[in-house]
Amino acid sequence: MRLALFIMWLLHWLPLPLLGRLGEALGSLLFKLLKRRRHICLTNLRLCFPNMNEAERVAVAHRHFQVYTRSVFERGILWWGSERRLRRLIHVEYSMPMAEMVATPTVFMCPHFVSLDVAGVAVMLESSLCSIYTTQRNKVFDQALRKGRSRFRPVKLFSRAEGVKPIIRAMKENLPFFMLPDMDFGSKDAEFIPFFGVPAATLTALPRIAAATHAKVIPVIASIRPDYSGWNVKFDQAWETYPEGDLQKDTRRMNAYIEHEILKIMPEYFWTHRRFKTRPDGETSVYSGLSKTFPDTRY
Repeated sequence: MRLALFIMWLLHWLPLPLLGRLGEALGSLLFKLLKRRRHICLTNLRLCFPNMNEAERVAVAHRHFQVYTRSVFERGILWWGSERRLRRLIHVEYSMPMAEMVATPTVFMCPHFVSLDVAGVAVMLESSLCSIYTTQRNKVFDQALRKGRSRFRPVKLFSRAEGVKPIIRAMKENLPFFMLPDMDFGSKDAEFIPFFGVPAATLTALPRIAAATHAKVIPVIASIRPDYSGWNVKFDQAWETYPEGDLQKDTRRMNAYIEHEILKIMPEYFWTHRRFKTRPDGETSVYSGLSKTFPDTRY
């Protein structure tokens, strides 16, 4: 892992167009080699888009491997690039000034698109934050990831096992909460909410935290700009009348928003995560044939 990090550090000096093309080329190779991940990706696409023909799904999956691998390469720029370079490459669209957004309790709701780390940097260039963090298995990579995500401002990172209480305390100290809400972490604190019509174990933390802290929810979407010119980060309008007090309805609103954004940049969503791993009682795995020990990458 130390060698891999050293290579990432070396590569971050390259111009973004060259770095992006290298990442996409490796992604095309990995699409052929990583059969299990390809199976997960295509299974997710078949479930979510049953009316899409197989050739179209394969094209989306192939492109996803390209942009996901590219995002790993480009992470070196986020971790070691100068602030001046990052401000030049990250193009931010604000619904209101950042100072106004973080003046009162705020949840930045950031779905799992491949450039989500760019969204985190866009916040940290202007403000501290708090977030929930899943410790990585490799300690060297874990340390690099933590350092890379907190090099511009102090960041409070809490483990998922600690629950929401530390987050609520941090938000009361006027730290915005950068939340990644759309992964399958099992049935605890989750409801089966439709995701493109498929029941998906979905954390209900967003409406619960928003209600407990009287926070506004501002969606943040990070995406790749054309022609290898950087990234877009959109801070959307704060949701009105949210939450309404119905956990299922409020969580469904979150999923519906994410679905809407996925349709704009479909290959950039994190399709290689087993989003439908947890099934309602009586339902069998949708990823049959996969090793039970095959790990998920979690953020």
